[in-house]
Formats: sequence, structure tokens, C-alpha cells
Amino acid sequence: MKNIFLCIDLKTFYASVECVERGLDPFNTNLVVADPSRGKGTICLAITPKMKMLGIKNRCRVYEIPKNIDYIVATPRMKKYIEYSANIYAIYLKYFAKEDIHVYSIDEAFMDATKYLKLYKLNEIELAKKIMNDIYKTYGITATAGIGTNMYLAKIALDITAKHSVLNIGWLDEEKYKKELWHHKPLTDFWQIGTGIEKRLNKLGIHDMYDIAHSDAKKLYKEFGVNAEYIIDHAWGKEYCNIKDIKEYEPQTKSITNSQVLFEDYSFEKARLVLKEMVELGSLRLLENNLSTNTVKLYIGYTKNTIVASGGTERLIQYTNIYSDLVKAFLKVYDRTTNRNVMIRRIGISFENVCKTEYVQLSLFKKQEEIDKERKLELVINKIKNEMGKNKILRGINLEDGATTIMRNKLIGGHNSGE
Repeated sequence: MKNIFLCIDLKTFYASVECVERGLDPFNTNLVVADPSRGKGTICLAITPKMKMLGIKNRCRVYEIPKNIDYIVATPRMKKYIEYSANIYAIYLKYFAKEDIHVYSIDEAFMDATKYLKLYKLNEIELAKKIMNDIYKTYGITATAGIGTNMYLAKIALDITAKHSVLNIGWLDEEKYKKELWHHKPLTDFWQIGTGIEKRLNKLGIHDMYDIAHSDAKKLYKEFGVNAEYIIDHAWGKEYCNIKDIKEYEPQTKSITNSQVLFEDYSFEKARLVLKEMVELGSLRLLENNLSTNTVKLYIGYTKNTIVASGGTERLIQYTNIYSDLVKAFLKVYDRTTNRNVMIRRIGISFENVCKTEYVQLSLFKKQEEIDKERKLELVINKIKNEMGKNKILRGINLEDGATTIMRNKLIGGHNSGE
């Protein structure tokens, strides 16, 4: 019996939600989801299918929309989109057990339909149509679907072939994939091939999937290392990972990361303040999950058209989740590696080698009573934030000029929550 996977995508999701909330048809409405407070250079998170038909590209900037086109601007409401996404996930649960669903993003999910076709006495296309119709009738959101004999082919069927189908459904097995898509261009239409990988393949004289499948494997391994394995497998339409494998996967090393693009260019001192805020939020996250770290990593990105990024790693003398220890380590890296004469636009932090706190050896350099006292205080702060709101209790640094925590606490995924 062949395995059958579905990959369902909610079409122009954010824009569709905004249209549904306004009682409008996204296929007959010009609407963009963008934050007008960020100026004309802000990226449109989504545009309606009607605007795409006018030749406007998804994820364009507001100033790139032709001035002769009238359109509605909807401020992002991430909380609303998450609510819709969760409700649609509940529809998937009507048809599949949660063990057979992998949520890939807020608007996309994979399902292993193999054992359900016989149960529902439907073929794969009929089952996909049934789910898509259920989503539309219940929430007014149009979905598209890819069907494949593995997860990769389901994703490619969704991304490439579904858009040419009147049913909004694409279907692929390995033979159909080779017959129809081996010579498809550009390569960037294929999952996990970005412009950088495409350029590297082009330098090797490779321009489509057929070229990859028939290239010297040694040449590909030399260029891409172990990643050449999945590039070659995908060229043949093969994928050995399934939903069960994804759910059972545990990385050998664990880390917690956070990054932000600043609202404007920041000086060395102002960015240093934001770094402290980010470390505070990170330490609270570690505490909340009973985790500790012994290594911190910093990334600093500078304003456009200047120097390359900087940053570094600092190993602590013991595992910790205490703010005072962590901020000291991050500031040490920041002060050592950051260019003080160039404006800063991006900050990223990472807590590496994370593990459960109970497995951590007690510090030999700090009194345990002091550690317990500080940890207890931070746990109380975290409890207040969780129960009453993130901005109900703040550090003094959060009120200083240039601080971003108060504003970012109102965002979800870097975008307006809609509250």
C-alpha cells in the first residue's frame, strides 16, 4: 500500500482572515495586511488573490504598490490569525489523529492520510476536497492542497502543481514528479532551495532537478557536504522522513534563541540597553521551563550598506538561569566584539547547551542561598507577568529611552497582536 500525505495551505491566510472579518470576498477585494505606522517601506505580510491578479507580488513593500490601485490596509492582528489557525486545526482533528498531523506553520499543515482513505471510503483527492470544503463552509477561508506519496512530494504538489489546478489540488508520485517537474524552472520553486543554493548549483552547471539527479554525486557532496544527500533524494522525488519521525526527533543539543529588528538605527549604548532587556526575557523563559545554560551566543547586525555582522560566544563557569550571570556574559561579548562607531539594526541572542536545572551541578563560586533568593524573585516576576500581563511589572531599564520591551510585549511574532 502506498503512503499518502496531504499538505494543506490556507490561501493568502492573513488577508483572507481580514476579508472574512469584514464580510468581503478576498478574490474580489484589494486588501493588504501591513502596519501603516511603520511607513511606506513596511512589508505587506499578505495581499489578497485579487491584488495578485493585478500583478502585485506577495510580500512586497507598500511603496511598490502602483499608486493608481485603491486598496484597504489592514493592520496585522496576530492574535486573531492564531485563533483562526487553532480553529482550523480543530477541523483537521475531525479527520485525523493528532499523531498523524504535523503543523508546519500558522497556515500550513501535513497529514498522513494513508490509513484513513479506507476508513472514510474516499480516495485522496476526495478526502482533500472534503477537508477544504469543511474549512471554507466553517470559516470562509479558501485552502489549497498538495497530495504526494511522501511529505516532500505533497509539499511540491502544493507549491507548484496545485496552483495550475481548477480544484486547487496537486498530486504527485515519484514517476509523475520526474515526468512533469524534472525540467521545471526556476529551482527556487522547490522546497528548501533558496537563491543562494540555486546560484551554487548554477555554478556547477546545474539548472533543474534533472541535472541534479544526473550529476556526479561527489561534486555535490564537495559543494554542499552532508546536505547533498537530501538535495539528491529530492531530485529523484524521494523523502524518507515521515510525521512519526518528526514527532520523535530530539536534537542532540538544545538552544533557546531570540532576535529582533530594531525600530530604527540604534547607537552602541542604546543597543546595549536593548540587549539587557532581551537577556532578561530570555532568563525568565529559562526559569519558567526549569532550564539552565552554560554558553551564550550574540549576533549584532549593523545598518544597511555598512560593515558585516559581529558577535561571539561566551562560556560560563557553571550552568545558570540567573539574569545577573547571563547579562554579565552577554555584555562581555557585546563590549568586546561590537563596533562602537556604526549604527545597529539587529540583535540576536542564543542560550546554548540548554538542559534541565535539576541536572546541573551547584556553583562552587557563589553561595547557594544567593542563587535561590534571586531565582525566587525572578519566578515571582514571571508569575505576575503571566497572570496579569507582561507589562504589569517592569525593570527600570524598560522605561529608559530606546527600550523596546514594553512595545514588543504588545506584539506576537514581531507583529501587532490586534489587542
